[in-house]
Amino acid sequence: MTADGAELAALLRALADPDRLRVVELLSEAPRRAGELAGDLGVSAPTMSKHLRMLLEAGIVADERRHEDARVRIFRLRHESVAAVRAWLDQIQAHWDEQLGSFKAHIDGKGRR
Repeated sequence: MTADGAELAALLRALADPDRLRVVELLSEAPRRAGELAGDLGVSAPTMSKHLRMLLEAGIVADERRHEDARVRIFRLRHESVAAVRAWLDQIQAHWDEQLGSFKAHIDGKGRR
């Protein structure tokens, strides 16, 4: 597996959990604190911490600390990770479009005989 493939696999593993997927959906609307995310999902702070750690490690989210209070971390979606998934899906779609086009040409060719 290539480095890009390993990164994509980690990203997809992180997105496989419904709670983490919901975190991504929430962060696509606006950056949030971990406590807000935990409240929105109805999970404990330690559980949210685990989810955020996995999303951070996969490169899906980034965190920032406020200058006025460095203890407060704001999490935001990294749009680069979304672009990586989209690029992979576009490759898969292009492959299938090509295969279906070839199949259609084959069927059309048989029909003319």
